[in-house]
Amino acid sequence: MDSVTQIALGACVGVAVLGRKIGPRRAALTGAVMGTLPDLDVYLAPDDPIESFVQHRGWSHSLIVHAAATPILGETVRRVFKPLNAHRTLAYAAVFLCLWTHALLDAVTIYGTRLFWPLWSEPISLGAIFIIDPLYTLPLLVAMIWALSIRNWTPLYRKALTASLGLSVAYLGWTVIAQQWVSNKAMALLESHNVRPDQLIATPTPFNSIYWRAIGIDGDRSFNLYMPVFGGPDTATFYAYDRNLSLVSCETDDPRVASVADFSNGYYRILVNDGEVSVADLRMGLTPNYAFRFTLGRLDGEKLAPLPTLRLEGRGDVATDLGWLLRNLRGQTTIRPAEAAARMDLRRYAAAAAPVTSARC
Repeated sequence: MDSVTQIALGACVGVAVLGRKIGPRRAALTGAVMGTLPDLDVYLAPDDPIESFVQHRGWSHSLIVHAAATPILGETVRRVFKPLNAHRTLAYAAVFLCLWTHALLDAVTIYGTRLFWPLWSEPISLGAIFIIDPLYTLPLLVAMIWALSIRNWTPLYRKALTASLGLSVAYLGWTVIAQQWVSNKAMALLESHNVRPDQLIATPTPFNSIYWRAIGIDGDRSFNLYMPVFGGPDTATFYAYDRNLSLVSCETDDPRVASVADFSNGYYRILVNDGEVSVADLRMGLTPNYAFRFTLGRLDGEKLAPLPTLRLEGRGDVATDLGWLLRNLRGQTTIRPAEAAARMDLRRYAAAAAPVTSARC
């Protein structure tokens, strides 16, 4: 999740555990610091853009590392605040829970979090909540600001904090249910048109949990199927793409593509734009302005001439996308302008032959 959300969550957890002993303000500040510690790995990231992308949310987000670090950080907290000198277990619990809730919340997003490094290095990504979701963050933010504005613990604040944490947990539960609901609806719609993708994942569009995007991998093609949680097949829009896998053959296999393919669990695509070739993780960012897209090289005839790796930034037309999103959230099924050229009827997609690529590596 974004830094503001993680700080707010850490602050609320800190107050819930330590607020009665050291006061809401100091507990909130302590929790906010602990809640943001795992993301400091960005300052230790490799220079290579793809390695930096792949290694984020690695060891610093491991529940095992958090457990090992808890005594060190817990003793620090206990020594800073005298009321905790006789409450070692409480100090340890605050540190432990702030770190763990950070990692577990990150795992609910689509990015991927190595929760069990080094015993198991595969990233876990549920993809049930967008990385920035105001409905999740707002109750926690209110509780954090409230805690920072008072010196003493009160029954009224206790009720507000309990409500804020309860709402956050309930909202996460809703997103998981909504994701499964949309996944089932998407699969039923696709199967009714004899489309059976190799992989499919549903993830929410930006800033909400009502309008979703089902991303499919169908051999050498990929697709986006947008649909609301509440709505029938007529509210869905479908966009299809060639993944251009023929540009990376067994003879010219690029380890950069392999890294992105592995980290994205196969949800990747090769893009060609004015002769420039790049690889993108399809799960993050709206097509074609993917959040993680990296240069590979330029086409020289039919061959790929490698170039140094650069991360390609690009948010597209934010105002147009926001208007498109708001209309669909209001129940007005609208074609996304940035993907209009890829719009396709499901029947035509099912009847079309998939593009032929060279042998897979």
